[in-house]
Amino acid sequence: MDTFALVVTIAVALFFTYTNGFHDSANAIATSVSTRALTPRAALAMAAVMNLAGAFLGSGVAKTVSEGLIATPTGDQGMMILFAGLIGAITWNMVTWYYGLPSSSSHALFGGLVGAALAGASTVHWDGVLEKVVIPMILSPIVGLVLGYFVMVIILWLFRGANPHKAKRGFRIAQTVSAAGMALGHGLQDAQKTMGVVVMALVIGGVEDEGDAIPVWVKISCAAMLSLGTYAGGWRIMRTLGRRIIELDPPQGFAAETTAAGVMYTASFMFQAPISTTHVITSAIMGVGATKRVSAVRWGVAKNIILGWFITMPAAAGVAALSYWIVNLAFG
Repeated sequence: MDTFALVVTIAVALFFTYTNGFHDSANAIATSVSTRALTPRAALAMAAVMNLAGAFLGSGVAKTVSEGLIATPTGDQGMMILFAGLIGAITWNMVTWYYGLPSSSSHALFGGLVGAALAGASTVHWDGVLEKVVIPMILSPIVGLVLGYFVMVIILWLFRGANPHKAKRGFRIAQTVSAAGMALGHGLQDAQKTMGVVVMALVIGGVEDEGDAIPVWVKISCAAMLSLGTYAGGWRIMRTLGRRIIELDPPQGFAAETTAAGVMYTASFMFQAPISTTHVITSAIMGVGATKRVSAVRWGVAKNIILGWFITMPAAAGVAALSYWIVNLAFG
């Protein structure tokens, strides 16, 4: 039964990664597709490959998820906590995907883990949640918004005398590079989050010791599932990011993607902070759009998206807590 519980939990974690891939594929490619820099299928294929590569670039974020947010629970109860946390995250991913809302898969996972841990009377590292989740959740969109604005201002100044048609054609080509960088950063961030959960399951199951290096098969499995999910595509959310916030042109798309990728690499390598790729790219798009004129951004749509960001963690936590009580009632 212990082995069965471990296998089921890892399978659910990998399914979460798959939903993360198609939920967040829009983050990497929506701007490139909306500006016609890439065709949808070419963009998805590129994003899938770069997600796969990005998953192998580091492990700091995985360590934060596996050790920094909740105390590793033990025994059957520990496995139930992980299982319920993942169910909470998957449920929120599916709900927000259905409504085309670019919410954060990362914060759905964090909320799910915290909610299940609280329901199972396990220890939550509130200092870690504050330092590694809440503060980056607030700061990263602000940084993305401000940097996106200034990067676009610099681009406008540098190309102020350029032929508009030639400039747009050049930025369409440049967007293939910036979109690839964005997808690489997404793999670096989001594949590691599931790696952290799988490692926690292995520790609970007695297969690994806490603090051990991430097994290669875990890296490959999480990277492959994220890549497959990305290639499946998240068209509902892509429409929201690519068109509904603001109509982007190639220079704006390049500026937004470059900004978001830079923020993600900095957060991953310097702070090991698991930030939301959704928050960063969405806020960067808003910042870039505001250089045109503030009213060019559809702030009503932006308001609904930002409201969804604040709801994500408590909503996923609530579903995870309910899931834990049901599983505990059935198998406890």
